[in-house]
Order: sequence, then C-alpha cells, then structure tokens
Amino acid sequence: MKKVIYTAFIFVLCLFLSCSIEPEQINYGTDACSFCKMTIVDQQHASQYVTKKGKQYKFDAIECMVNDISEKGSDHLEILLIADYPQPGKMSSAKEATYLVSKEIKSPMGANLSGFTSKEQALSTQNERGGELYSWNELLIKFDVE
Repeated sequence: MKKVIYTAFIFVLCLFLSCSIEPEQINYGTDACSFCKMTIVDQQHASQYVTKKGKQYKFDAIECMVNDISEKGSDHLEILLIADYPQPGKMSSAKEATYLVSKEIKSPMGANLSGFTSKEQALSTQNERGGELYSWNELLIKFDVE
C-alpha cells in the first residue's frame, strides 16, 4: 500500500512540476513570431506572453503581441513581457512599461512602437526622437483592444 501511495505522490508531483508558468528565453534568429510567423531577430522590440496553462507565445514586435491579444482576448494570460528598448534582450513587465510610438524608431512590423522599463528613459528618448508616450492601458486603447 505504501508503494501505491508513494507512486501516486510522485505522479502528482511530476504533473505540478511540468506545468510551471514561466517565460522561456527567446531564441533570436530561430524562434518564429506566433502572430505574423516572421523569425524573431530584433532584441529591442520582441515580446512574449505566457498563458495561465503555461503555454508560451513569442512575438517579433510588441504590436504583434497586442494584435494577438486583440484577436484572442486577455483572460487566459498570466505573464506579459516586452523587450526594454535601451537594453536589448532584457525582458520586463508589459503592464508596467512605458511605450513610445516614434517615426524615428522603426519596429519590425511598422508601428514604430518601442517599450521601456523606465519612464524616465522613455521620456529621454522621446525628447531625442519625438513621438508619443503611452501606458499599457492607453496602448490597448490605441490598438482598439477590448
């Protein structure tokens, strides 16, 4: 009887460990965008989200992630991350970031959208390159995400 309980415990433990809800590293030059299917190469504009079930979705541009959310909704999302424009490859919380839309900074899908972990850095870049700043909620409104 102890053997059965032990086996059941190990099985349940494995189920919990295999369903971790964590982001994966983006493999630049190899991974494809979940929305537009382009290869993800730009470390300054990439993004990703993880669902409540732990499924990973990676994007070559923040606008691809926003468009994907617009189509699928956001109720199933657990983690949303964007690349920090001044620190290529460093991912940070999409909901806490500040966004800049500037014609002077090209993004992979043409929305000229960049994300910043630091609002001060976003303001500094806006002063240098022009454009408009947005919070996450303002960005969703701009892209007509309900």
